Amino acid sequence: MLPIGNLHTHTCFCDGKDSPEEILREAIAQGLDTLGFSGHAYVEGDEECCMSPERTEEYRAEIGRLRALYGDRIHLLCGIERDYYSPLDRGGYDYVIGGVHYLRLDGELYPLDLRADVLRALIREHFAGDPVALARAYYERVAELPEKTECDVIAHFDLITKFNERDPVFDETDPRYLRVALDTLDALLEQDKIIEINTGAVSRGYRRTPYPVPILLRRIAEKGGRVIFGSDSHSKETLLFGRSEAIHLARAAGIGSMTCLTPSGWQSYPI
Repeated sequence: MLPIGNLHTHTCFCDGKDSPEEILREAIAQGLDTLGFSGHAYVEGDEECCMSPERTEEYRAEIGRLRALYGDRIHLLCGIERDYYSPLDRGGYDYVIGGVHYLRLDGELYPLDLRADVLRALIREHFAGDPVALARAYYERVAELPEKTECDVIAHFDLITKFNERDPVFDETDPRYLRVALDTLDALLEQDKIIEINTGAVSRGYRRTPYPVPILLRRIAEKGGRVIFGSDSHSKETLLFGRSEAIHLARAAGIGSMTCLTPSGWQSYPI
């Protein structure tokens, strides 16, 4: 039977709403087998969403405290979501989620998932108005995530399409866009990286479908890649948001199993 869990969970230590203990109690109440916390690792230039180095130590200590108190009731894990631009902190985490949330250009940090108009301005001012040029820069960094972050899981693979359903920025049918996205995905799958089916933008009202889109899920199936469910939760109410839909989309794409982090390590379960 597929365990019930979520490894992509943000708390008040970064840009989440609730404390780790509040979230943990809700996870136990909902019957989760596994809960992993994944605070945003420090990125210089984004003190609003990310944990400072000092806050990171407090975060790890708090998860350790909760594990001592609740560890007999739930498989509790201390992870980190490390950005491409995060320092490489080998802090003994149970797992690492890797993601690209920004581009650093001419020494300045530009967010990719803030607003559609911000993304368009970035394309206009730094990529000569060509969305595919920005997509190429983004996916180049995604391809480098294993080396840069030592991640186990790739978060929200096609994050730059966050606004496309309501306010399109990219033509996802453009062969140039598809080529760079598929080539990047292939490179990650060759390294056996786990790709997250991420429902965070759905829970926050930006999209109706999770990342990655179905054409990319079908590529994962063709290559025999591994996927994991991740709600990218920022509050206790969304711990399992969209889990059934994620499983359904995986099946529809031809994916036959989902990966979970168990007390025995990474395991795949039929879906």
